[in-house]
Amino acid sequence: MTRQGSPPPGPGDRPGDPFDSAATARATVDRRGVLTSWSEGAERLLGYTESQTVGRGAAMLLADGVPEGGLPPGVRPDGGEPRWNGTLTLRHRDGRPLDVRVLAHRQDPGGRAPGGWLLVSALGGGEAVAGDAELGRWAFDQCPCAVAVYDTALRLRRVNEAMRGVIGLPEDEIRGLRLSEIGGKPQSGELEEQMRTVLTTGTAIDARTYMRTGGEAEEHSWSARLAPLRDEEGRVRGVCLAAHDVTEEVLARQRLQLLNSASVRIGTTLDVNRTAWELADVCVPRLADFVSVDLLEHLETGAEPPPGPVTGPVPLRRVAHRSRTEEGAPDAWVKVGGVQVYPDFSPLAAGLASGRPVLNVTTDPAMRRWADQSPERAAYARKHGFHWVMTVPVLARGTTLGVVVFSRLVGAAPFAPDDVLLAEEITARAAVCIDNARRFTREQNTSLALQRSLLPHHLPRANAVEIASRYLPASPHPGVGGDWFDVIPLSGARVALVVGDVVGHGIQASATMGRLRTAVRTLADVDLPPDELLTHLDDLVIRLSSEAGAEETSGEVGATCLYAVYDPISRRCTLAGAGHPPPVVVTPDGLTYPVELPVGPPLGIGGLPFESVDFELPEGTVLALYTDGLMDGRDDTDEGRRLLAEALARPAASLDAVCGAVLGALLPGPGAPDDVALLLARTKVLDTAHVATWDVPADPAEVARTRGYVTEQLRDWRLEDATFATELITSELVTNAIRHATPPIQLRLIHDLSLICEVSDSSTTVPHLRRARAFDEGGRGLLLVAQLTQRWGSRHNPTGKTIWAEQILDQENGEG
Repeated sequence: MTRQGSPPPGPGDRPGDPFDSAATARATVDRRGVLTSWSEGAERLLGYTESQTVGRGAAMLLADGVPEGGLPPGVRPDGGEPRWNGTLTLRHRDGRPLDVRVLAHRQDPGGRAPGGWLLVSALGGGEAVAGDAELGRWAFDQCPCAVAVYDTALRLRRVNEAMRGVIGLPEDEIRGLRLSEIGGKPQSGELEEQMRTVLTTGTAIDARTYMRTGGEAEEHSWSARLAPLRDEEGRVRGVCLAAHDVTEEVLARQRLQLLNSASVRIGTTLDVNRTAWELADVCVPRLADFVSVDLLEHLETGAEPPPGPVTGPVPLRRVAHRSRTEEGAPDAWVKVGGVQVYPDFSPLAAGLASGRPVLNVTTDPAMRRWADQSPERAAYARKHGFHWVMTVPVLARGTTLGVVVFSRLVGAAPFAPDDVLLAEEITARAAVCIDNARRFTREQNTSLALQRSLLPHHLPRANAVEIASRYLPASPHPGVGGDWFDVIPLSGARVALVVGDVVGHGIQASATMGRLRTAVRTLADVDLPPDELLTHLDDLVIRLSSEAGAEETSGEVGATCLYAVYDPISRRCTLAGAGHPPPVVVTPDGLTYPVELPVGPPLGIGGLPFESVDFELPEGTVLALYTDGLMDGRDDTDEGRRLLAEALARPAASLDAVCGAVLGALLPGPGAPDDVALLLARTKVLDTAHVATWDVPADPAEVARTRGYVTEQLRDWRLEDATFATELITSELVTNAIRHATPPIQLRLIHDLSLICEVSDSSTTVPHLRRARAFDEGGRGLLLVAQLTQRWGSRHNPTGKTIWAEQILDQENGEG
């Protein structure tokens, strides 16, 4: 503020001090209106010293005292605007009133309640002085903001130095031209139209444009203010164009947007190749004209990448590339899937060795040396205009995975430091995704290999059933599961059919599946009934879950299972389920229905019983067992069961063709969301011509007679070559039953793919092998049986037990 009336002392009073702080009167007033500071300039303005003012009320300085209405609202201590300016009449120490222009700022320390005011007033320089016109001219010409002035005809009259640099022409050569004539670009014409609007409306316009200016090779972003120029009477006399180069701000925003896009678009799947393509897609054309992704060759085999940088000639496999010039990247020297060995002086090998981005231009010595080694590659690069090259290594968790090459063509701007940082950040994010995908793929391949090794490679041959099966891993690769199936030959020409599903995916599920499959085979060899077998399997799953918890894994192991036993002699099927979908029966006349199976708990619950059902199956009946992956992805389970029934009932050339029809009906897509196991069994019947049964009295004399029956039956079956061994086996088993068991005793011969001899009695005591001593009269019988047969064993039944022995027949007389 400046005193009006007598001229105040000016800076000239202090010669040699151009920054005289006393040229401004400064005072502060607290919220109670008490003066808290008083400057030397204030003393020069009003004549009061600091000791005469500080601590006293500011109202003493008002010539006419406090107005009747109080202080102006803006300067009241208790509130008001944050700033106030105006003229106050103050009293000089000698009694003279002075009109002083005052600028007041509210003090607000730390954001708390208003703390008072700062009052300032200029003692000198408040009025225009000689030299102000020159300052204005210098300010216009040397302003860092590019400024141009146009008249009412929109013809250029003045430009400052910054605008001359933007246009690239002297002012004398462009004065009198319109903007569209100076720029000669569509953007220039658009700005001229907006200037015409400013002239017409008298309202300023803010504009954004993108154009090359002067001798610049690349396009810049500009923010322009088009404002009307008015005379003293307010008439519009021209337009002022002030432009700011905001290219760096725009680029920074674009880089941030690109980084955000990369975080969303890269790594959408756990697939190495797909992740590499996503990286290339994101960066072209927003960061480079051509991007290639090359990974270390041995990563494809599942080998672990080496830690740290990679040195020496490096073989790299092209995984992905993208070009802005043409679809399919015809300008790529290396095709996708191709492998190239890069020498240690090449940009790619240099980036891998340093572990840092490497910038090159095609005229660099290293690039020329590389070009000399491969003239065809160099000619190809020149043909397609490659010029700027940035190589960024793909690093994740301390290991080197490969390299990404960002290229720009001739005429494009070189890579800026911010571009390098951006490429490094995007590549680092992609590297983690690639490493995750690589680790997942390796684990999945391990799981698949483990799962394939645990599943049956081929199904056993049996006269009891005709078998067909399918196993479909989950797709697209959410993790290998624990589904399995099995066909287990049992004694007495029977067969066991098994399907199961372990909860979860991955190696742990596959390993658990293998343990359960082995356990089922072991328990089946003991010939336990289905419900008892599931009870033992339930105990095993509980123990596995306990072990998993002790090893600090998930601590949860669960599974479902269905176990069925079919007897081709009695045509009876006995099955039990543990939380598994019931099988579907297809009768010979095409009728389909699900088996009414008691709902059993999944394995691993414990404490709940399992129940089995027993029913007869006519010859030619198809029994379909499957895992729930066959129905996964369907909201309507009933619809899935209907489709399954229709596919099973549809006539087909073979049982294997039925499997294909089922998968085609329920899984029309390329894969399944979960693993699928499907097992189909068409029943056969072993007729009475292949079975001979005799009741044996509990008399040792009957052993010889029984041997005669056996010999005669073997003659009828044309198995004379097996007579000697079968007589010895029959004699031993019948003799043991007569001596140690309880009547009734029954002998049965079964002529299947093998020759089976069974002796049943009502005792539950099971014989076992023992080594006879030199002078023992007995104890060698079962040892003899074991030597003469392929396998032997015992099984319990509701009335006692059965001891059985099986001989493998020659292929020629297998059918008698």
